Amino acid sequence: MNGQCGVNNEKNSMNTQVDRVMDLSEWKDRWQEGRIGFHQLHVHKMLESNIEKILCGRKGVQVFFPLCGKAVDMKWLADMGHSVVGVEISEKGIKQFFEDQNLNYSEELVPDIPGAKVFKSTDGKISLYQCDLFKFSSAITGKFGGIWDRGSLVAINPCDRQRYATLISSLMDQDCRYLLDTLQYDPELCRGPPFFVPDEDVENLFGKTCDIQLLDSADAFTDKHREWGLDYLIEKVHLLTPKVK
Repeated sequence: MNGQCGVNNEKNSMNTQVDRVMDLSEWKDRWQEGRIGFHQLHVHKMLESNIEKILCGRKGVQVFFPLCGKAVDMKWLADMGHSVVGVEISEKGIKQFFEDQNLNYSEELVPDIPGAKVFKSTDGKISLYQCDLFKFSSAITGKFGGIWDRGSLVAINPCDRQRYATLISSLMDQDCRYLLDTLQYDPELCRGPPFFVPDEDVENLFGKTCDIQLLDSADAFTDKHREWGLDYLIEKVHLLTPKVK
């Protein structure tokens, strides 16, 4: 995500970002204009190193990619024999995914979501829904055994985080393994997105319904982030699993 963009003072850390709101049309514009600095050409290293934390030896897991863009991670998982469902507001981004991966696909309307389309690979392993994420539900595809959230929570408007957590929790099957990627930096230096998400927010959003484990933490600071005005950037990956009822 191209931003104008850690923790300075966590209690006041959201002051500069709490009122930041991006409209869906702004995300569509970024795709149209090719401003997709958030896209990675290779499978995410933290997904690759923690993939068994999602799969746990299971075969044919249905994995959800919220705000999927054209992530190459989706093809990687599908090639392992798993099924992938993604949601993305940009039709251009979805079509680019299939074109980039040399995959044939079909396109059809989604009766349960007015105005939405679903693009499916011909082998049926990848289904990408072009719609507002908050209009998606488990009634469309059932619940998920895995979720990879690389750039979704950090892209959601801060005012929508509780709504987002409620949606994600509703999509989790009882044996779901949810891998959540977050970013920490000094939010006084960047309006976002990507937004600063402290560990305490992860706990507040999901702690009542999920057990949370920090799996990895790494220095992700690059020259690009220096150009945003940042002086450091920490990337973290958490594993969330539904609490036993």
